[in-house]
Amino acid sequence: MNNKPSRQQTQKKELPLDKAATLVLDESRMVLPGIQALFGFQLIVVFNDTFSQKLNVFEQRLHLLAMVLVVIATMIIFTQAAFHRQTSEKEVANEFIRIASRLLLLSMFPIVASICIEFYLISRVILNNVFLALLLTLGIFSLFLLLWVGLPRIEALRHFLAK
Repeated sequence: MNNKPSRQQTQKKELPLDKAATLVLDESRMVLPGIQALFGFQLIVVFNDTFSQKLNVFEQRLHLLAMVLVVIATMIIFTQAAFHRQTSEKEVANEFIRIASRLLLLSMFPIVASICIEFYLISRVILNNVFLALLLTLGIFSLFLLLWVGLPRIEALRHFLAK
């Protein structure tokens, strides 16, 4: 039995604007709690005594950079609502869907960078080994790239080749 989907099954159906807007906003709502949790963790850590004891000045500044990246990601996510309220409050336009989608994708880069910086700092403290912490962080970053960039590109290529 052939389990390969037919050409009809792989064709995409265009969503109505209201459904597309709901999806992009729901996706943004899924990202926001993760950003909030990460930022909360980042704030708490600074007031812990071990922050200044176990991290050198450079690493403390790396933590500050990670916090700045989370703030940037938050601003990018919130831009969707500000844009929509000011441009087309009572309607949904293709332009909003396009911009909201791009903003959501754009917000992922500072989130990944912040997570990787924090992962490095935590693994450096736990392992007390800069090289191993960097190696593990590179592995985590590579996995993010594979899942968030590579996988969608592979799927797009698969659809392109199926045509």
